[in-house]
Amino acid sequence: MTPSQARLGFGLALALALAGCSQGDKPSDQAEYAVQGLYSAGISEDARFGIVGSIQHGGSLWQLQGNERLFNWNHSEGAYSNLVAADFSPEGDYAITAGQQDMVLWQVSDGQPVWFWNAPSGILDAALAPDGNFALLGLDNHTAVYFDIKNGGLRHTLTHQGRVRSVDVSQDGDWALTGADDNIARFWDLQSGDLVHQVQHENGVNTVALSPSGAFAFSAGQLEKALVWRTGSGELHQTLSTDESFVAQRISYTAARFSANSDQLLTGTSSGLVQLWDVNEGSELRRWELHKRDPFRPTSATVFGLGFGNGVYYAIASNGFVNVLR
Repeated sequence: MTPSQARLGFGLALALALAGCSQGDKPSDQAEYAVQGLYSAGISEDARFGIVGSIQHGGSLWQLQGNERLFNWNHSEGAYSNLVAADFSPEGDYAITAGQQDMVLWQVSDGQPVWFWNAPSGILDAALAPDGNFALLGLDNHTAVYFDIKNGGLRHTLTHQGRVRSVDVSQDGDWALTGADDNIARFWDLQSGDLVHQVQHENGVNTVALSPSGAFAFSAGQLEKALVWRTGSGELHQTLSTDESFVAQRISYTAARFSANSDQLLTGTSSGLVQLWDVNEGSELRRWELHKRDPFRPTSATVFGLGFGNGVYYAIASNGFVNVLR
């Protein structure tokens, strides 16, 4: 065998190994919500509704079962808004959409805006508290702010040493989780505004999620393994990795959601891979590869939103497709 043949053989083996590590089941169904793709997306806790921030047509609220667009949600009349973040309150009655400098609280039942506010700095992420009373905003000025979105005013300003790229609030509204460019995930007491625990990562933390009870936290840095840790102690509970071969993978997790009883976890990556995990064991239960516009080209399908439905899972990707996973 010549050196060139050896290199070719190794390259083929490497490609096959990488492909084998990322392969998963195909979606059982998919629907196109945006032709030109999305800036952002969010799914309600019960997976009944989804918000998409379309590149071409701004924001809209959808009913996932039946793929019906219910309302157009933009921040200025007659103009399409570029939405960088969207979230629902835990009970699903309210939703927030955020542009780079402003935010709107919406009523889901009739699609009407409740309040419009300007942000104190550039918004990178947003999470809505119970009953839509407060919004936690991750900002580019190295802070996260807990904002009274119904009455105005800041309840707490949470200081970081880098831009705050991801935020989440527990379902009781008592706790917050933030991830920042300073490579740290932080767990906060929202009653006092005090820092409770922090977990160090190798790179900037771009995705965080709290379990519904607030007992577990998920945090992941850019191009590194993801962690599940106990918020009561700050101790590591599980390390999640998709490494299955001699090829070390570098994965960016872009979305995560715990199940209602916190025993399972859905994660999504920048490559369109969705995984279902057993939280207690740290083992992978299922994996799917999301629908791509062109399977023969490296088209993007970054996972923006995940949801646990009734016997089914949902994922919204940057290419504008909602995927049904069974």
